Amino acid sequence: MSITQSRISRRTATVLAVALLAVLVPAEAGTTASTPLSQLQRDSDALRDDGVTGVSVRLETPRGVRTARSGVGDLSTTEPVPQNGYVRIGNTTKTFVATVLLQLVGEGRLSLDDTVDQWLPGVVRGHGNDGRRVTLRQLLQHTSGLPDYIGDVVPDLSAAGYRKNRWTTYTSEQRVAFAMQHRPSFMPGSSWEYSNTNYVLIGMVIKAATGHSWEHEVRARILRPLRLTHTVVPGNWPFLPRPHARDYQQFEPGGTMTDTTIAYLPFDDDADGAMISTTADTNKFFRALVRGEILAPAQLAEMQRTVEVPADHGAPPGTRDGLGLDWTPLSCGGGYWGHSGDGFGYLVWPATTSDGQSAVTVSLHSRPGDEGTAVRQIGDITALVDHALCSSRSGGTP
Repeated sequence: MSITQSRISRRTATVLAVALLAVLVPAEAGTTASTPLSQLQRDSDALRDDGVTGVSVRLETPRGVRTARSGVGDLSTTEPVPQNGYVRIGNTTKTFVATVLLQLVGEGRLSLDDTVDQWLPGVVRGHGNDGRRVTLRQLLQHTSGLPDYIGDVVPDLSAAGYRKNRWTTYTSEQRVAFAMQHRPSFMPGSSWEYSNTNYVLIGMVIKAATGHSWEHEVRARILRPLRLTHTVVPGNWPFLPRPHARDYQQFEPGGTMTDTTIAYLPFDDDADGAMISTTADTNKFFRALVRGEILAPAQLAEMQRTVEVPADHGAPPGTRDGLGLDWTPLSCGGGYWGHSGDGFGYLVWPATTSDGQSAVTVSLHSRPGDEGTAVRQIGDITALVDHALCSSRSGGTP
């Protein structure tokens, strides 16, 4: 799901959200009419005004840390969004998983040119899908053409369907088997389309190569060394640690709001989107990654070797996709690295300058039911990130 790419992702983008509540949701507590608002706060309030129930932003630059919150963290109590609360990071999990695989490449334990079949014989077969023709690089970069399993695990895209199916769990093998019931989108390497199936397979390859689960390797190779003590790989545990804001999803335009704080386990518990973090930990991870503190130079260069993301896939103009890492241009020149993540009722958008000196993570706690509102909210996020990172470069006040 990330930058709202595949066919099912574009379809779910129009239902991942909440009704417009701008008149009901106040700005961050403590702000008065006489207090001048920072650009970061104004941009956060713009998201609230475009219907997001709760917004949390953390910006880190060489000059220090700035935060902003807007809206509320709980519609029933009107409590504010907690400072540095836990958030689902969804598809941002893919960057962690890609980092582990690239570390294994650096150790000589596998190659990006290895085929899926070399590590998972016979797993990718059926309806024209063939793991003998798909490489690990193509999985990481979404150029495999493999179909996305997500549509198969969302049989009822409604509030009732969410409540009925949210506890259902699947193995990685079952998720891949769902995908294999569909024809590939294109021949491997000939085009680009986001597919969560790619990273379910990467998680399986990590286990085949190391003997350990992808979760174990992420903890051992990334979370512990970087001391990301507030980043969690929850497995099938569907609840968020405290403190956290509540997440809300509108399943149809103008429909009622559904509390979706409990994970939707059919797609929230595998290598494509299971992890939980905070805005502080997320910034710390991406800054360390871009600075070369996790990967050797050769592997970081491979991660940052990008291809164009087609304009019709919902990404900001000029976005390019690397190996689990996206690049988006800035209005002031250059661009930023990151990988967004979303699901029922949440969206997180991390962004880090190319030198790793500045980073911002935006967390939304609701998603709208109509495509127009979803597009406006993405525009608000990209404007916030652009203002924050360009101001950090120019020495201005975000």
